[in-house]
Amino acid sequence: MGYKSILLNVDIDGPIEPIAKAGIDLAKRFDARLIGCCAADAPLPVTMAPEGAELAAELWEQSKEEIRQRCKDLRSQFDGLAAGRVSTEWRGAVDNPNHSLAINARAADLILTNASQGVLTGNAYRVADPATAVLRAGRPVIVVAHGAQDVPARKIVVAWKDTREARRAMADAVPLMLGAKEVVLATIDPHPTDWLEESMKDAAGFLLHHGVRARTEVLKAKDEPAALSDFIRSVGADLIVSGAYGHSRLREWVFGGMTRSLLDDVWLSRFMSS
Repeated sequence: MGYKSILLNVDIDGPIEPIAKAGIDLAKRFDARLIGCCAADAPLPVTMAPEGAELAAELWEQSKEEIRQRCKDLRSQFDGLAAGRVSTEWRGAVDNPNHSLAINARAADLILTNASQGVLTGNAYRVADPATAVLRAGRPVIVVAHGAQDVPARKIVVAWKDTREARRAMADAVPLMLGAKEVVLATIDPHPTDWLEESMKDAAGFLLHHGVRARTEVLKAKDEPAALSDFIRSVGADLIVSGAYGHSRLREWVFGGMTRSLLDDVWLSRFMSS
């Protein structure tokens, strides 16, 4: 069991080297194909005067050509970094970056991206945000810690809830857990019940049947994001696995507190499924 195809999201304006090295490291670990994906869109310039329509069209085409050229430059850098190390493919397009990433996810087992600004990242015409990727792509997403050049996954914390999203994330992350030195199933509840304990026992049993030995931890706290954040740092975790809880409303993503907190923590690598 493993990831055989990894989709690497490349921001058109950002440095490619850190995220590319993280992708190459992960692809080597699983002997996987690495697909570089870069897209940006060019909004049509607005003009009020009829005589300005021709100029607006010229500027629009110029913007699209600049995107195409930038994609070519990034592909060259990507190929140079990956040469002789992993099997690669490249997909560049003049397109909405969120749409492009979601569409190309069909070719991959896993998406790798970064998020220097948290949940919603920058200019929607030029940057794919991880929140949209998690909820639209239909694939697990690793949001790499800011500036990180690898995804170590030596000590993994699973943020457990007995929900569809958490079960999906835990199952999706099994290949990474198999290589970890320690896995902790952690849940937050100020008043834990027998039902909660039973759910954690089943979750740990599921992992054990896949060759992953995990210990369980119940955190008795009311503030879930703060308690989980403190626990992650206290155990020195380098990857957090969680479900992503949210829905679309009027084209805006609405998240629960835990999901938003994890996506906003740019210094932590996060594995998320929905």
